[in-house]
Amino acid sequence: MRPNRPVTAILCAAALALTAAACGPGDGEAGGDAKPTVAASLPGNDGIKIPDGLKERLKEHGIDLEKWKGGAWKNWKKEDWLREAGDYVNPIIEGLWDPDRMRDAEQPQQPAVDPDAGKDQGVTDPTPAPVTARAANTPYHTSVPQAGKVFFDGPEGSMVCSATVVKDPAHPGKSNLVWTAGHCVHAGKSGGWYRNIAFVPSYNNAGRPAAQLKGAPREQVAPYGVWWSDWAQTSDQWIANGGPTGGAGAPYDFAVLHVTPEKGSGKSLEETVGSAFPVEFNAPAVPKVAGITATGYPAAAPFDGQKAYQCADRPGRLSLTANDPVMYRIGCTMTGGSSGGGWVAAGADGKPALVSNTSIGPAKAGWLAGPRLGPEAQGIFTAVSGKFK
Repeated sequence: MRPNRPVTAILCAAALALTAAACGPGDGEAGGDAKPTVAASLPGNDGIKIPDGLKERLKEHGIDLEKWKGGAWKNWKKEDWLREAGDYVNPIIEGLWDPDRMRDAEQPQQPAVDPDAGKDQGVTDPTPAPVTARAANTPYHTSVPQAGKVFFDGPEGSMVCSATVVKDPAHPGKSNLVWTAGHCVHAGKSGGWYRNIAFVPSYNNAGRPAAQLKGAPREQVAPYGVWWSDWAQTSDQWIANGGPTGGAGAPYDFAVLHVTPEKGSGKSLEETVGSAFPVEFNAPAVPKVAGITATGYPAAAPFDGQKAYQCADRPGRLSLTANDPVMYRIGCTMTGGSSGGGWVAAGADGKPALVSNTSIGPAKAGWLAGPRLGPEAQGIFTAVSGKFK
């Protein structure tokens, strides 16, 4: 789906979006044993930490971070679009994501998945019956405190996706990690990292209609602040193969963000919102999962992206190619914009855990599919967590 161009193989590329890129250590190994790149704080960049060596690579692209913050980020020349995992940079531009810009972030059409996708490839269960998305209870901080929206800029304008606060074993109770879809941070094989990526937990906490959000104060739309992604990582598979249609790269369409507040409060994201989900990298096989609940902010019609919704269903299996991991699939009428939203089920200990995220869906909403998290996802998660010990 395109970021809200969402749910499809790429579902979010923009709204659903795409920017991540395996910022990890190895050549083709997301995560690995390599040590995280040492970072140094550069003066005049709001304390944003730039990995050693990146400043010179940015210069090769003609990028000056001060000019970038002044508007140079709007230059989307193909040769200047940062693509490689280690080239991720996202300096804070204070006030950029004001309430009106957040409200008006583009709601792209969801890329269409071939209706025959999965047939005779690997293991695919019958298409699930549609499950009508239900509005999450308000205030969201009470019912879905881990959920929020990811905003980012792409060549076609501002985009939106959904995301989830997850626990960080390196910082118990004080996580600054957010889980979303790869297409919400990186454009895949045809592009690079998206820009100005930021997470807003409990967006529009009271669930007010769009008309009431016009001109609303920032604290009403973003009551727990705007959190900028100072590091993002997605799978090498997504970067190499991901695209806006057909499901390419979807089994690896996940990303982990490390975030920092636009205006520091001294508290972590987890402390600020009061909750975070553990991530389950060894979830039960599909037939053993009793039920999954997906949460997101669908933005394509008939939704407007301003309210959180949920779908609960027993998952089936979707295989796009015989050689790729089987995906979870559930009935759900959420549309683009829900991309990247968390899928929660009982973990190995019986407690709620994040087991997937919204990745793709058909042109006519009726079901969603998400990657089953395994070694590749765990490698990315471990790399991001370890980078900020």
